[in-house]
Amino acid sequence: MIASSTGILVLRIKLLKPMHATQPPTAPTESADSSDPVAPETTTRWFSCAATELGHVRKINEDSFLDAREQSLWVVADGMGGHSRGDRASQCVIEHAYQFRASANVKSSLADILRRFGAANEACREASGGQVMGSTVAALYLHGQHAYVLWAGDSRVYRHRDGEFNQLTDDHSLVQELYRLGELTAEEAENHPSSNVITRAIGVADQIDIQVRQVDLRSGDRFLLCSDGLFKDVKPSEVAANLALPSPKQALNELVTLALRRGGTDNVTGIVVQVAHA
Repeated sequence: MIASSTGILVLRIKLLKPMHATQPPTAPTESADSSDPVAPETTTRWFSCAATELGHVRKINEDSFLDAREQSLWVVADGMGGHSRGDRASQCVIEHAYQFRASANVKSSLADILRRFGAANEACREASGGQVMGSTVAALYLHGQHAYVLWAGDSRVYRHRDGEFNQLTDDHSLVQELYRLGELTAEEAENHPSSNVITRAIGVADQIDIQVRQVDLRSGDRFLLCSDGLFKDVKPSEVAANLALPSPKQALNELVTLALRRGGTDNVTGIVVQVAHA
């Protein structure tokens, strides 16, 4: 397990064509706690935009995303390149998150999201045919005055707030672990040949850890969820500068365009979520 900053809760679940979803259907589904009324946040508090691109090298887009703004949930999944059925794995993650319905009780909502990721893990294991069928996941759920970040793997969530730029996730990767242990410098980690080796993902083991972080939510906050294809050839300072552009759509378009201009060596997927200003 990779250490991270204060405020992170690690939860463990014991588990015996890419999909690019926008809005879940309106029909109600069973929630984690059926006694809780379904009460999604009003969408006037935030809005979002999403994009995905094949890139210039890959033949298949193994990224998938969910932009379920009316349920205050956004998800990016990146099928593991070089493994069997990476596109199907990321799609499986989104399919299980697609029917999520926000509850008035935040604990019930988080438990439901985690249950769905656990079910996706099990489904990938069953469908793998003995081969690896895995996907990273990075999710953002907004509720009341807090934002909840959930992730496994190296897909990331960033936040821009009042001119400050922060990465809210820590990569679950071999390189990040070596860097944390002091065996690699930041420069060595950035250019390491094993940068694509991840240590946690949906579908690769019977047991999965989904890491969860709670942060406060303020008016004007802007979040970016993305697969590694968006940031691996783009400097953090460039991500920060583009995320700060006036329009969320402009910010996303510029980030995707920059990643493609740098070579587009991987699929590129991003979601920008903007919290309304007071």
